[in-house]
Amino acid sequence: MAGQRAQWKGFIKFGEVSAGVALYTAASTSDRITFNTINKATGNRVNRVFIDSETDEAVPKEAQTKGFEIENGQYIIIDPDEVAATIPESNKTLEIEAFIPCSDVDDVYFDKPYYLTPDKMGSDAFAALRDGMRKSKVAAIARTVLFRRMRTVLIRPHGKGMVATTLNFDYEVRSSKKAFEGMPKIKIEGEMLELAKHIISTKKGEFDPATFDDRYEAALEEMVKAKIEGKALPKRKKVEISKPNDLLAALRESAGRMKAAEDKPKRTAANANAGVGRQRAARGAAPKTASSKAAPQRKAG
Repeated sequence: MAGQRAQWKGFIKFGEVSAGVALYTAASTSDRITFNTINKATGNRVNRVFIDSETDEAVPKEAQTKGFEIENGQYIIIDPDEVAATIPESNKTLEIEAFIPCSDVDDVYFDKPYYLTPDKMGSDAFAALRDGMRKSKVAAIARTVLFRRMRTVLIRPHGKGMVATTLNFDYEVRSSKKAFEGMPKIKIEGEMLELAKHIISTKKGEFDPATFDDRYEAALEEMVKAKIEGKALPKRKKVEISKPNDLLAALRESAGRMKAAEDKPKRTAANANAGVGRQRAARGAAPKTASSKAAPQRKAG
């Protein structure tokens, strides 16, 4: 990708076929507004300093190392070289272990997406894999060492290239049972269910990421701009609290509003057409009446 530095370069292998590939960051937060920590008294930027928890003295970077707490306040020292030595050996190869249906992986396992492109040599092999997966409607599961960690990667065709999404390990994903265990068992049916279905049907659409703006980021930008220009800060709009507390009443009100909004253009168009018809009839009738009065009557012969 022109103008962008690859985050990782290596090979992708399926069967006895391999191709050089590169990974590029697909999502980034670098364009977000960031703030620095400032000393209120001086207006100067504050630097971060690591302090010894017992002596309260600053610890320079060269004196810092890693440690694992075995008891309260007791640590074993871990040298960075020891950490590096535990990283599994890797020949920089995305070794495809299996091809699976795209829907087999629950989205909760998705971590971070990267664009996967051919790196100079091996474009034909890359294209063969991409098109074969697209035709077969499958994704690929591969493993390799990325950024000092063994990672499982889900690879899917995407446009001219592919997307490689790192996956969370099973022990990293919390069980949904614990999150939902406090939920009461409720069965919705009858009018309440029909109203909910109606509201859903009137709000159906398609996902277009370009239509979803980062309102928080936009508000920050507006606030910073106002501060720079010395203008009054924008005031937050009051939040309208929903009046009905009853769920069924709220569903009825929502469904009614949506139906009114849905029918309004139709009624407006019908009224407009009727109005145009009346205007045309009025314009057509007037000349006819005038000409009938002015025209000489023929005598019966």
